[in-house]
Amino acid sequence: MSEEQPNNPLHGITLEMMVTRLQEHYQWEGLAKRININCFKSDPSIKSSLKFLRRTPWARDKVETLYLATFVNPTPSPWENRN
Repeated sequence: MSEEQPNNPLHGITLEMMVTRLQEHYQWEGLAKRININCFKSDPSIKSSLKFLRRTPWARDKVETLYLATFVNPTPSPWENRN
C-alpha cells in the first residue's frame, strides 16, 4: 500500500504538519490574511482547522498551495542578492 511518489513534494507530509508549520511561520493572523477562511480567523486552533480542512477540499487545496509556495518552491525576494 505504500507507493513511492518521488515527484510529489507533499509525499509524507500530513495536513497537520502543514497547518502547524504554516501557523508557526505566519501566525494565525498572517495565515488568515493569506487564506481567507473562518477556521483561521475566528478562534483558530490546529484541531478545529484540521476538522474543517479535512471536510473541505477547496480549502485544503489552498493550504497545500501556500505550503508549497512557502516552504518547497519559495520565490526569491526581489531585493535578494543574485550572484
